[in-house]
Amino acid sequence: MKNNLYQAKLKRRAAPAWLVLFVLILACLVYAQPAEDKSLTLPLGPKPYRGKFLLIEPGKLYSASKGQPIEFGRMMKEMKKARFIYLGETHDNLDMHEMQFRVIETLYRQDPNLAIGLEQITVDLQPVLDRWVAGQLDEKTFLKEIRWYVTWSFNYGYYRKIFDLAREKKLPLFALNAPRNIISKIRMQGYEALSEEEKKIVPPLDLSNEEHRWLLKTIFEAEEIPPQMKGANLEAMFEGLYRAQVAWDETMGTKAVEVAEATGRRVVVLAGSGHLLYNLGLNYRAWNKSRQPWATVIGIQVPGNSRIKVSRGLADFIYGVGEKDYPAYPAFSLSLKKVEGLTNLVVSANPTEPLARNAGFQKGDVILTVEDQPVSDIHDFRLMMAGHNWGDEIKVRVLRNGEVVWLNIRFDPELLKKKN
Repeated sequence: MKNNLYQAKLKRRAAPAWLVLFVLILACLVYAQPAEDKSLTLPLGPKPYRGKFLLIEPGKLYSASKGQPIEFGRMMKEMKKARFIYLGETHDNLDMHEMQFRVIETLYRQDPNLAIGLEQITVDLQPVLDRWVAGQLDEKTFLKEIRWYVTWSFNYGYYRKIFDLAREKKLPLFALNAPRNIISKIRMQGYEALSEEEKKIVPPLDLSNEEHRWLLKTIFEAEEIPPQMKGANLEAMFEGLYRAQVAWDETMGTKAVEVAEATGRRVVVLAGSGHLLYNLGLNYRAWNKSRQPWATVIGIQVPGNSRIKVSRGLADFIYGVGEKDYPAYPAFSLSLKKVEGLTNLVVSANPTEPLARNAGFQKGDVILTVEDQPVSDIHDFRLMMAGHNWGDEIKVRVLRNGEVVWLNIRFDPELLKKKN
C-alpha cells in the first residue's frame, strides 16, 4: 500500500529485503494484474456486492452499485453528496493521475469549496505545501524544500497538473502521512514504543478488523512471495507489516477528517489504491470518525485487449487502464548513503533496477560528478535523475578502488522491457 501501493524507499539504510518485496507486491497490486488475482475477487466490501463481479475493460468506467459501465459525468453527479472523495492510484501510472486530475477539476467546477489531502507528503512538511499554494515558491524550490525525491520518490511529473491546479485555484493542500521513522518504529516495536509527541501524529491503532486483515494476509501469502520469506517468523513479519499498514490508514483517515472539520470543505484524498480497496483502508478509518458519506474511485491496469475480473465491492467506481510497456517517466533507482568525513555520495548496494545496473554501478562506488557537476545530497542526485526523459544519456564519474571510472546512464525503455 504505500503505496502498498508502497515502494520501499531508502533513507540512510536499506530496508530488509523481505519488507522491500512485500511493499513492491502491494505497489503493483492494481498495475499489472495476473488473470486470477485472489486479492481482487475476495467476498469483501458492501454486503450486497459480495460474490458479484465486474469484468473490467481498458478505457471503461464502472459503477459498483449498478454493476455495469457508467459515463464519467454520471459518476460525478452520483458523487455530489460525498463529503470525502478517495482517488486511488498506482504511483507510476500516468493515466490514473490524469483521472485524478479530471475528477478534481470537475469537483472544483461543481463546488470550489474543496481541499486536497495527500498521502505523498508527511505532516511535518505542511508549511511547505502552504507556501506552494500561496505562490511563494517556484517548482524547483518547492521540490527541494519538500525533498520530494526523498519524501516520496516517484516522479513529480505524475502530480504536476494537480499541484499546479491547486496553486492556480488556491485549493489548500494538506499533508496526511506520518513520517517514515514513526511507521518503522510501529512496525518493529509496536504502537506502545512511540513517544507522547509521536502519538499526537499517529492515533491509537484498531487492529481488530478481520476483513482488512484477511485482505492483507491474502496479499502477503501470494505465490509471488519467495519460499525463504515463509519461515518460522512469517507470522511475526506479517503482524509488523499489518501494524504499519493500519498506522498509515489511521493517520491519513484521521487527518482527512480533521481537514474537513477545520476547513468546512469537501476533501479529495489522493492515495495508493491499496489504502482504499474494499473500502477497508483509510476510507473506513475516516468514516468511523466522521460518519460522513464518501466515494472511492480506483483504476485497474488491464493487459492487452483482455478483461480483468474483480469484485463489485472493490470500490464504488472502478475504471480500466490499458497496459503500458514502461512508465511515462524513467525511474532510476540507486541505493546511496552518506559516510562520515566524506562529502560525496556512496553507492551502498549493487543495483537491481535495470537502468542503474546497465550503467555499471557497483557497491562502494563514490560519486564524483553527474554531468560534470558535483553532487553531495541524495535528494539533489535523485532530482537530477528525475529531470531526464526516455532516450536521454548522461555521464557519471565515480571513484572505484582508487581509480576514476566513467559510467554512462542510458534512459532506454528497452532495458525495462527485457526485465519484464
